[in-house]
Amino acid sequence: MASVTTAAEAVARIAYLSSDVILSIQPALSTHSDFSKHLHSYSTNRLPGLVAKETPEVIAIRHNVDPLLSAFQPLRSGKLVSATTSSSILLPSVPHLYKLAQYPIVLHVALHPLNSADYSEITAIRQSGFVFLHSETLQEAQDIALSAHALAIRLGKGVIHFFDPANSARDHPIEVENRDLVGEILHLDAARATQLRKDERTSLYVDDGRRATVTEEIAQSPTEGPSESGSATVAPRETATEKSSTEGASSVGSSIRKSSVDSGQTISSATSVDSTITRPVTSDDIYDCITSIWAHLARVTERVYRVFEYTGPEDAESALFVFGSTGLFVDELREPSSADEFAKFGLITARLYRPWISTRLSQLLPDSIRRIAVLEQIRKKTTKWGPVLLDILTSLRSGPTASNSLLIVGHQLGYIEPATVRQAIRGIFQNLSSPTPVQNLEVGSSERPPQSSPQYALNQPKVENAYMKILDQVFGERLYVANRLDAAHAGISATIAASPEFGFGSLLARHEHRRRFIGEVQTAAATRDFVTDIPQKWLSKWALSAEDAQKANLTAPDVISRLRNDGSRLASTLLESKSLFFKESQWLIGSDAWAYDLGNSGVHHVIASGANVNMLIIDSQPWSERAAADEARRKKDIGLYAMHFGNAYVASVAVYSSYTQVLEAMIEADQFDGPSVVVAYLPYHKEDDSPLTVLQETKKAVDHGYWPLYRWNPTKEENGEPNFSLDSERIKQELEEFLRRDNHLTQLMNRHPKFAANLSESYGTEVRALQKRKAKDAYNTLLESLYGAPLTILFASDNGNAEGLAKRLGSRGKARGLKTMVMAMDDYPLEDLPTEQNVVMLTSTAGQGEFPQNGRAFWDAVKDTTEIDLSQVRYAVFALGDSHYWPRKEDKIYYNKPGKDLDARIAFLGGKKLADVGLGDDQDPDSYQTGYAEWEPKLWQALGVDNVEGLPEEPPPITNEDIKIESNFLRGTIAEGLADTTTGAISASDSQLTKFHGTYMQDDRDLRDERKAQGMEPAYAFMIRCRLNGGVATPSQWLQMDSISSSYGNETMKLTTRQTFQFHGVVKNKLKSAMRGINKALMTTIAACGDVNRNIMVSPLPTRSAFHRDVHQVSARISDHLLPSTTAYHEIWLKDDDSPDEKQTKVAGDAVVDQEPLYGPTYLPRKFKITIAVPPHNDTDVYAHDIGLIAIKDVSGKRLEGFNVLVGGGMGVTHNNKKTYPRTGSMLGYFPASQIHLVCEKIMLVQRDHGDRKNRKHARLKYTIDDMGVDVFRSKVEDLLGDTFKEPRPFEFKSNIDTFGWQKDEFGMNHFLMFIENGRVEDTPEFSMKTGLREIAKVHKGDFRLTPNQHLCLSGVPDAELDTIKGMLKQYKLDNLHFSGLRLSSSACVAFPTCGLAMAESERYLPELITKLEGCLEENGLRQDSIVMRMTGCPNGCARPWLAEVAFVGKAYGAYNMYLGGGYHGQRLNKLYRSSIGEEEILGIMKPLLRRYAAEREEGERFGDFVIRIGMIKPTREGKAFHEDVAEEESDGE
Repeated sequence: MASVTTAAEAVARIAYLSSDVILSIQPALSTHSDFSKHLHSYSTNRLPGLVAKETPEVIAIRHNVDPLLSAFQPLRSGKLVSATTSSSILLPSVPHLYKLAQYPIVLHVALHPLNSADYSEITAIRQSGFVFLHSETLQEAQDIALSAHALAIRLGKGVIHFFDPANSARDHPIEVENRDLVGEILHLDAARATQLRKDERTSLYVDDGRRATVTEEIAQSPTEGPSESGSATVAPRETATEKSSTEGASSVGSSIRKSSVDSGQTISSATSVDSTITRPVTSDDIYDCITSIWAHLARVTERVYRVFEYTGPEDAESALFVFGSTGLFVDELREPSSADEFAKFGLITARLYRPWISTRLSQLLPDSIRRIAVLEQIRKKTTKWGPVLLDILTSLRSGPTASNSLLIVGHQLGYIEPATVRQAIRGIFQNLSSPTPVQNLEVGSSERPPQSSPQYALNQPKVENAYMKILDQVFGERLYVANRLDAAHAGISATIAASPEFGFGSLLARHEHRRRFIGEVQTAAATRDFVTDIPQKWLSKWALSAEDAQKANLTAPDVISRLRNDGSRLASTLLESKSLFFKESQWLIGSDAWAYDLGNSGVHHVIASGANVNMLIIDSQPWSERAAADEARRKKDIGLYAMHFGNAYVASVAVYSSYTQVLEAMIEADQFDGPSVVVAYLPYHKEDDSPLTVLQETKKAVDHGYWPLYRWNPTKEENGEPNFSLDSERIKQELEEFLRRDNHLTQLMNRHPKFAANLSESYGTEVRALQKRKAKDAYNTLLESLYGAPLTILFASDNGNAEGLAKRLGSRGKARGLKTMVMAMDDYPLEDLPTEQNVVMLTSTAGQGEFPQNGRAFWDAVKDTTEIDLSQVRYAVFALGDSHYWPRKEDKIYYNKPGKDLDARIAFLGGKKLADVGLGDDQDPDSYQTGYAEWEPKLWQALGVDNVEGLPEEPPPITNEDIKIESNFLRGTIAEGLADTTTGAISASDSQLTKFHGTYMQDDRDLRDERKAQGMEPAYAFMIRCRLNGGVATPSQWLQMDSISSSYGNETMKLTTRQTFQFHGVVKNKLKSAMRGINKALMTTIAACGDVNRNIMVSPLPTRSAFHRDVHQVSARISDHLLPSTTAYHEIWLKDDDSPDEKQTKVAGDAVVDQEPLYGPTYLPRKFKITIAVPPHNDTDVYAHDIGLIAIKDVSGKRLEGFNVLVGGGMGVTHNNKKTYPRTGSMLGYFPASQIHLVCEKIMLVQRDHGDRKNRKHARLKYTIDDMGVDVFRSKVEDLLGDTFKEPRPFEFKSNIDTFGWQKDEFGMNHFLMFIENGRVEDTPEFSMKTGLREIAKVHKGDFRLTPNQHLCLSGVPDAELDTIKGMLKQYKLDNLHFSGLRLSSSACVAFPTCGLAMAESERYLPELITKLEGCLEENGLRQDSIVMRMTGCPNGCARPWLAEVAFVGKAYGAYNMYLGGGYHGQRLNKLYRSSIGEEEILGIMKPLLRRYAAEREEGERFGDFVIRIGMIKPTREGKAFHEDVAEEESDGE
């Protein structure tokens, strides 16, 4: 049988069963309390409670955020609430306790600190109106917890159950509670009545008059009695409490009083008379109720409880009354060896501490008692006489039972070692027996014992270090944080020292100290007490600028130096306070806990004082958990509050949204003369959340206006500048409109509630409902003029397939005379579904058998409802999926799961099937079309429209080839789309064409769900990719790229696996400006994407500079030769808008013409990539591209002679489609360098003319070559060339990773290749990478060379500048290469949040995964070993994962296919090892494998070779064999 081992577990179990809502008050969200680990386990497993209608809600709340505020809303909603907490929250919660005492809430309080519990928090709040119950043992904790809940339910009154966890730590385990008994004790009918009551009160701090009351029947006189029928009824109760006994309704009465559900008059058949009375709950009511509860408990369990407990002989002469932890005393008094010595001693404890029932105490004591020792375990004593001593004196020395013969002596109970308990008891009784006993004698030690278990220290959450690091970076030694946690304050607790009040006070004292010091310096400057007059001059200079931070801090070191040199007594005196020569940047740092009661916190005092103090207040509430539904729980907007005063600088910032804005705000706050408030957003669910989680939450909050970024400087208007500066891009237009109209931000919540800091949670729902209704009504209006049966077609689609089928089905239905309506499931108002006649639903399969995004809300509503009747609805479902997507048999249920589930649910709700559920399978010959072709005729037959004649011919679907040929050489309607300000997007066809111009339309997938919920279009933005031949940029170009990323993008640059720059987050209205900025740097973006030859890659590190220069010149010639010739790019992006007649624009001096001599109007079938490798480094993955050129040296070994030519490499794959595969290039032969651009042209032309233009999944050159055969392809190229390939020249590759560190070429120039993890150039609080590279670009005179592995080479540094560059690299930590070999050899694509193809995280996750593997690498001596690991978010292969020794390719969010066995030199493809595995499985495979590799590898054996040798994976000999002999066969899903 299950058992309970701790008091906290026993209490948590009872609270969970007895509550609708449990507030789990914890030291931190990531740190469990004594109770929370149990509560969250029950909640996670969705265990049922007894009281809650559904699973009880467990809400985790940090202890320092006014946690009891969270109780008001559920209590006033009629919910039964309990809270589990330590005693530390009680005193700060006093303003709420007086009100909460009148509600049926139970607080379970574990007294802290452990092993030395302090009961003073209990005595301090004893007059708060709560009922106080005390338990001591493990069994008592279970029973008294249950009693507390029963009492709260029956009387409608608050109960505090307190206990010392350490007191029962050694108790034997007890049985779990009996659920039937718990239900009986709780009186579930009374609980249901409580849940029906609502309370409209909203006050938090002002007494609104609510009182817990009871209603009881009163005796009736004959003249007042009921009529002859003799029947009187009691109406249902409305509320448990009301403002007075004369206004309103009753509460549930005690167990010995009749409870009613409504107060109101009784009614008889003849007359109405008052037969009940409602009055406040009294102590007698509480006593009667608790004794009734305990009597019931005793009848069932034989465990007896009384309000006071006495243990000992009936003839005892002395007694201990212990208000504290009694365990040691009970054990000692029960010890057989103590029987004689303590035979006349008894022990008394209070089970019911408040209300204090004096009569019960006097009745309990044996008449023989003459002496009582009162032991109070109170550490924070504030009065001479302890509160419990006074209670006992009042009870036993006054009233009818008073006894003046009793001797009552108070004692203070400290910590007692178990071995000294007997000695302590002897000392107590010796004092009692003394003729002159000592009052307040201390028993035990006042010092806390060493803790045997960890305590909950006050710590700064790890994620908040971001802002601290920025402060350190900006202010350095000037930074002074007055309330920092690690500061030493004698006699002050860490909690108090961290408060704003304490910090503000210490800053005022510090200001005054420096003010006095300045006066002392001014006096010293006027004296002649120095050895020389030099100090006087410097002191005078310093004193003139003492309040100017920049000047004072610049002068201070010189002043200090002169004083040291002087050596006089006065100089020594001044040097004792030398730190005051510097003007500090002084800050108070706090959390959003300061925002709950601004009037009572120190925030108000700081702002109102006008003192020059800076406050950084970090708000951690995630957007997804905003508490808008709980009015009482809302935090105040500190920013708006501060702006009310008009004297404060205010900024709202978010480091994971705009790092630059955070820097600006902190610098401006420091410079502002007066109070400054920087409210900083750092949302997290738990304090140890990953940066990725924080980033995603931040983006949602900023994007939706929940957290607007702004700066408010009230002094700016003096210079004619606006006070308010809005820095949030997404909501800029709306807020500017508001500010222009009202010119005052404090009206924000009234005028624009959707942008208020406390966004109404129902707003998005209302918008969506309105949109659905309008869309449906518009359809109905359109259909009114049509004839035929109605057919509603709903779809859920992620990649467009289901949507395309739905629209095609709608068109075919119209052609058959049906009135068809086609909508996304989430756009359809569910309440209309029962009124439909015929409904068809099509859904694809997403993630782990989930509904696509635009169908999830619809499905959630359908699966949870039991209230809609679909018996009049005829329906059909078609599902799209992939039977091979799930490799394991246990996962086959996910195949087409959404469609199957929807079909079953609609049938359950009464729907009648038009046809059985159709299943489309990507593994069928025509993919999902095979199953669909069988299913659709059945649908028409069921609808009676299968034999319609004269159906029109359907137009073929528009393909990419159609878009290209109709585009007029890539123009399309791009210009018109850019001019359309009603949307942030462009049309679908234009989005295909803009790829040729170097830009992709994307949307932020972190925000997609939230924006959809708010009725907003996706957060569209554009990615721009530069065309950068060979990855070489000048310093001026680097600076321009840096500026573009900050001005138009998301403040970061991506160095891509195509050896170029990429910018993300460029919104449509900035797109043209960004393009022009790139052109001004003499760079371009044309042909960086699209079905053309793209950026040409070249090995970046010039170890042989002349040879490398030759190669680079050839690459430039190829790039220019294959560049598209259309003028569309220049007309759209570069033409001066003021010159509408201008037809052509010149770029870098070359006129362009409007024709495509190489490409023709349809360009290539698919993208085309060329790369050049310089042996021995295959750092460009030469085997992975359409053309791979291997540079061959001449006989001198110093210059270029020609190239070995590889063709047909390619990485793109579709999961589980075995017709698609990666391929390494095939050797055509050798060709001289002078003709190589023509060779590339002819290869491209063969692909142009013979590539597959019907199936884009089969359109790459690799398939063309495999279809033709290498020899046939070579002959076609040679025919166009008029020449033949020669035998390939010998070469050798040694690696395909970058060579980090410093290298010197034959001309004496230095080159430094630095590590840029996954190519992301950005500034973070930990690493100012972007700033450092910008500063280096200002002085560097060589090149910046981007590498295909996403790193950066600082090239061409002469010896004369070497020290300068090294110093700057060190200053910005760019010279750090102390990473593991695995990390240095890793690479990842962008994936989420911007890539529309991503199925899983990549760039944001791979660093975390490597971190979790590095411990294993270190343990096994592999830290320095290079293992090529790559990760992509989808199988399209941007990071070339198929060539890595170990690769992870995203298959669903959090799930990856794992591949092993790639060649270290990039020459061999890997192979599938495991499919759809998560992090736990990845680590479970990799760690043992790394250990085995360390132990069993042969000399020089690479990881990819090792896994093949030991038989873990078969080698992949060619691309067509990629899917053969995989380690894990995929099931058929059936």
